[in-house]
Amino acid sequence: MNSETVTSFKPELDATDLRILELLQHDASQSNQDLAAAAHTSAATCLRRVKRMLDAGIIERRVAVLSPERLGAGLTVITEVTLDRQGAEHLAAFEQRAIAESSVQQCYRVSPGPDFMLVMQVADMAAWNAVVERLFTQDANVRNVKSFFSVRRAKWQSQIALPKVSPTR
Repeated sequence: MNSETVTSFKPELDATDLRILELLQHDASQSNQDLAAAAHTSAATCLRRVKRMLDAGIIERRVAVLSPERLGAGLTVITEVTLDRQGAEHLAAFEQRAIAESSVQQCYRVSPGPDFMLVMQVADMAAWNAVVERLFTQDANVRNVKSFFSVRRAKWQSQIALPKVSPTR
């Protein structure tokens, strides 16, 4: 679901929905029966609520979190990208190229400052150089690239803080 369509959407979630979401953020691989038991609800209710939240785009997708180091992609690069021309078509064109690049894990249009922030995972400096060639040097519209190389990951999580529900709901 694209962020422009959900920015003003405030879903009506009750305490059971929030429990289910909290449990799924920690382990989305559990069976519906196990999820329902942990959420203190019936399996049918749990399944219906998860489907409703999937259909509403509250749950975007369920994925496995992999270890980049164990899979040979241990270099994390955070990159600021500034374009020469910032017209809507130029921003959209770069964004499409960035999201098509397999090493780009996250792509943000930002303001103020650079036009984009990218978080990338690559094997090593040689792989990083190949990304630079493909993504930055072949685009005449890229004015400036500033990259930061992670020397240690102190925290990484996919969970978001969920709103608190008052006990009267």
